[in-house]
Amino acid sequence: MKLATLRNGARDGQLVVVARDLTRAANVAPIARTLQEALEHWEAVAPALARVSDSLNAGKVADSFSFEQTQAAAPLPRAYQWCDGSAFLHHGRLMEQAYKSPPMADYETVPLMYQGASDDFLGPREDAPLPSEEHGIDFEGEFAVVVGDVPMGCPAEQAAPHVKLLLSVNDWSLRAFGPREMQRGFGFVQTKPATSFGPAAVTPDEIGPAWRDGRVHLPLHIHWNGAWFGHPNGGAMDFSFYQLIAHAAATRRLRAGAIIGSGTISNADRSVGSACISERRVLEILARGAAQTEFMKFGDTARLEAFDTEGRSVFGAIEQRVVKNV
Repeated sequence: MKLATLRNGARDGQLVVVARDLTRAANVAPIARTLQEALEHWEAVAPALARVSDSLNAGKVADSFSFEQTQAAAPLPRAYQWCDGSAFLHHGRLMEQAYKSPPMADYETVPLMYQGASDDFLGPREDAPLPSEEHGIDFEGEFAVVVGDVPMGCPAEQAAPHVKLLLSVNDWSLRAFGPREMQRGFGFVQTKPATSFGPAAVTPDEIGPAWRDGRVHLPLHIHWNGAWFGHPNGGAMDFSFYQLIAHAAATRRLRAGAIIGSGTISNADRSVGSACISERRVLEILARGAAQTEFMKFGDTARLEAFDTEGRSVFGAIEQRVVKNV
């Protein structure tokens, strides 16, 4: 099934079930008012939400209404936790080559992960307000999972049942702050403004065999100012979402509604392009000795969208304009 949150003036919005083709929606307030509420009582409410989903897809919900992606907030407009991994080792290796940095210890055996800000996510069609073009504005295409309660020490082999929903992500980055914050070693703060999410959160069964081995085996199509930028495939993760969950839960519990991101999608096949400007710039450095592609300017747009094997939009589109914060 597909779930979304509509803006209603409250910080957590209104939960709705959305049709598979993203055209219609149904109010499910009697079952759960918000997605966070649903996740905290998932075993009790998921069957009822699934029945509404089945009826909606069959055209049998009399009071359904048109689903407007422009009215959607992030599926979780705020979350208790947002941990973003770096599960595509190809991306990191490119950075090492371009900047001649020494290989990171345990890079291939221990996932990289940072704890991001989760109190203010952006919806899929909201403008992205940022302070300055000089900060190196970049988009980053990712997939993510939303988990239920995960016990401390949960091994990767037992993580599958804890994955409740899948998300598409634009993890905005301000590259000018990155080197300083990485050198300090305390994690990203200014480098990472508010993260954006696609309009629909989907249960793993919704994408069929494209969800396997803890990975989303679908390309994420990315356009910058209407021009193709890349369509790398999420199935190339070196660390699965199950491994990322185990890493995050190694020394603490994860509570229902925690979001775990894949990090920038990156494929070794260069013909599929990239999921962020920074990677394209690194490839230019390696090929020509200098980066040629500039970062984003105010007024620029980024569009990210994944399609299933039948060509249907899975999560809906993230399409945002970068604007100056005033």
